[in-house]
Amino acid sequence: MSKVISVNISDGGIPKLPTQHVEVESMGLVGDGRSHEKHWHVDRAVSLMDIETIEVLKKDGYPLEPGAIGENVTTEALDMTSLHVGDTLTFSGGVVIELTELRKPCYVLDPLGVSLKKDIVGRCGYLAKVITAGTLEVGETISVSSA
Repeated sequence: MSKVISVNISDGGIPKLPTQHVEVESMGLVGDGRSHEKHWHVDRAVSLMDIETIEVLKKDGYPLEPGAIGENVTTEALDMTSLHVGDTLTFSGGVVIELTELRKPCYVLDPLGVSLKKDIVGRCGYLAKVITAGTLEVGETISVSSA
């Protein structure tokens, strides 16, 4: 079963730091700073990445933990490669998001490894808009509805 293993926020930039729960509004996670205007759009309100990809990158030598790449939600057992733009994710606590685009590597990843931006292309997860606001907590399960 797919679940949330980390919810991550920051004042702006990376890394985003884990928190147990957070309120989710139309513009994203409350308390999560948006230091660049490309992040100020409702279609880019929430970012997701799976722990399995993070673990592969750690084995490749990158010092990564949930939130290090800037994702708001780190998932487990949710194969990002099987998802598509338009799919909706429903969290067991009631938050619903719709995937809007594949994430691209952030330009601020260089301190984590000079090749990380190249090595992570196509494996960065998704950006999403909020359909139903609410509270999101670590441990919630996730169900997927295809577009």
